[in-house]
Amino acid sequence: MTAQDLQDLDLRCINTLRMLAIDQVQKANSGHPGTPMGAAPTAYCLWQRFLRFDPEDAAWPDRDRFVLSVGHASALLYGLLHLCGVKTPSEVASLEPTREGLAVSMADLQSFRQAGSRCTGHPEHGWTTGVETTTGPLGQGVATSVGMAIAQAWLAATYNRPGFTLFEHRVLALAGDGDMMEGLSAEAASLAGHLKLDRLCWIYDCNQISIEGATAITFTENVGARFTACGWQVLQVADANDIEATTLALRTFEGTPDRPTLVIVHSHIGYGAPHKQDSSEAHCEQLGVAEARGAKQFYGFDPDAEFAVPEGVREHFRAQFGRRGADAHALWRASFAAYRAQYPELAVQIDQMQRRELPADWDAALPTFAPDAKGLATRDTSGKVLNAIAAHVPWLLGGAADLAPSTKTTLTSDFAGAFEPASPAGRNFHFGIREHAMCAAASGMALSGLRPFAASFFVFTDYARGAIRLAAMMGLPVIYVWTHDSIAMGEDGPT
Repeated sequence: MTAQDLQDLDLRCINTLRMLAIDQVQKANSGHPGTPMGAAPTAYCLWQRFLRFDPEDAAWPDRDRFVLSVGHASALLYGLLHLCGVKTPSEVASLEPTREGLAVSMADLQSFRQAGSRCTGHPEHGWTTGVETTTGPLGQGVATSVGMAIAQAWLAATYNRPGFTLFEHRVLALAGDGDMMEGLSAEAASLAGHLKLDRLCWIYDCNQISIEGATAITFTENVGARFTACGWQVLQVADANDIEATTLALRTFEGTPDRPTLVIVHSHIGYGAPHKQDSSEAHCEQLGVAEARGAKQFYGFDPDAEFAVPEGVREHFRAQFGRRGADAHALWRASFAAYRAQYPELAVQIDQMQRRELPADWDAALPTFAPDAKGLATRDTSGKVLNAIAAHVPWLLGGAADLAPSTKTTLTSDFAGAFEPASPAGRNFHFGIREHAMCAAASGMALSGLRPFAASFFVFTDYARGAIRLAAMMGLPVIYVWTHDSIAMGEDGPT
């Protein structure tokens, strides 16, 4: 295959993603086609050239994590999952043989946003294989990705050994203008910059359009300067269609130590739509029959074809993406087998984390509290219980939003120091006064197999409710420790 042939095939694959997104939304008569159309080259470049993800095993512990923070662009993710041939776990596939074992079948794409489809309006973790976290409320995805990057750093520092690099995955999130406007993303970016999470990359699809019109009516700040001030590396890609420029930016991310990376990719919402490109009309409604036909003609495709996948597209996705992930996974399995022979106790811990199991003796040292007329503050008893469990569950870790002395949630120094850039194996976290980011990060840690806890005063649950609600929807094992503040309940209010 010549260089020109490969370039043509890349474009055909990108345009197939665009068309599948258009058709999903058009058939459902509901959804968001514009961002998938503009961001398709960026997503294609990331998945086809960088992402280490085994389509045969979406739960491989050291896979790269891809978080679609701009969750309303779900049609883009579903197209990727389908074309890359990502499989459902065997136990699920056996119950649903009509889906051919795929995480997202063609029938699912054709039933986008309909009851029972794996292609829900926004990605839902636990419902669609390959969705790393539930997204939709803007800012939640990028903030959760910070927790995933924290988990990677902690797992690497705790379990990697000379000759055994079990945890080196990267965490990449695709965000949009709305994510950048949310206060949550600012909290999370500040935390990530402080912690120097160098395996974290946010890709900002900057199309400068929101539902009410151009973002200039509300959002004129210099986003890159803000992230630079937070300690991030900031890179620019002038045109989303230039996948070579995106490739260079992602290579720069891979080679940059000691800080996270923001790649700002400038795109056109609704790219290719003859009348709706760069307009809010492409944001949150179907294009319409005539506009959809015009876009397909612009891409060089049959304007009357629906859900078309040209010859060679699936094969190209699965050969490149699938082979890279499968090869990396095979090397990891071989390394882990040798690791198990040399470090059997650590290997068992990794197994238990992945299965969300606790050690058999996790409650062996739980304290008891005799009746006492003077009473004992529940925040004190809570702290004693937390430490007793932490002594037997090495992956129990967490912290407070600058309130650990009040919430009694500091793990003792006998087995836990502070998680900081110079000590990533620490189990005590200083989240700072960032309640919302703390709880979203805790979800990312739980999604990576850890048992996190997050603590603050009860009044601040209102600041973090979005992240707490999503954690509950996903069934995540996050421990929340909330104490009543002294103004409302007295110094020893209930935990």
